[in-house]
Amino acid sequence: MTRTILLLIANLAISVCCCAQQQKTNWHLVWSDEFNYKGLPDAHKWNYDTASDHGWGNNELEYYTYKKLQNARVENGKLVIEARKENVDSFHYTSARLLTRGKAAWQYGKIEVRAKLPKGTGSWPAIWMLADNIKAWPDDGEIDIMEHVGFRPGYIHGSIHCKKYYHVIGTQKTDTVYVPGYSSAFHVYSLEWDSEIIKVAVDGKVFFSFANEKKGYDYWPFDNKMFLILNIAVGGNWGGQKGVDDKAFPMRMEIDYVRVYQKNK
Repeated sequence: MTRTILLLIANLAISVCCCAQQQKTNWHLVWSDEFNYKGLPDAHKWNYDTASDHGWGNNELEYYTYKKLQNARVENGKLVIEARKENVDSFHYTSARLLTRGKAAWQYGKIEVRAKLPKGTGSWPAIWMLADNIKAWPDDGEIDIMEHVGFRPGYIHGSIHCKKYYHVIGTQKTDTVYVPGYSSAFHVYSLEWDSEIIKVAVDGKVFFSFANEKKGYDYWPFDNKMFLILNIAVGGNWGGQKGVDDKAFPMRMEIDYVRVYQKNK
């Protein structure tokens, strides 16, 4: 009996190991930035959204700068995006918004971003995606892998937006997880996405998912290729609901790596 049980345990262990190995090798790396250099973000991988664009549709208060080391730089193996209290034109805050648009976009895959988030009321960091062929928001789709507003410290939001599901009309699809060490430690914010389902996770634990309901483009525009965005907004309709704490500046989001995987065919 003991021998039989031991054999069963051994076979189970082999099976689990094989499944784990198979799961691990189902993905291959197609794009990454490990930030193992110094200076400005790699121009072959990152573009910038710049200026204010009338508050980016959210009445945000920051002015996004272009190739300014104070707002976006690589140092000590990390990408640093920094929001600062300083005046540019009529704006009183600067920050950076980096994106892969024009450099890289993907249809489906797994995105992993290992990051440490800023704290302070008025901060609104985000790791998110938009459609490469975007013509109208939210019709062409948005995936929020991580959003955090400083007045609610530690609560990480994952969401999708499309024509039928978005916050302005009260139909948003979203969920939240509490991450106590959001500003003191690095955590992996990730997305797995294919033609059937979107899953958003922190440190490998899925906290938000959205399935394709097969009702058409208005409900699921997520077959589009999408590009990645990293930014810190200041204030805005959501991030500024409790005001902005000027004593919290500068606010930094540090990113250890960004990795994009796709499934083996």
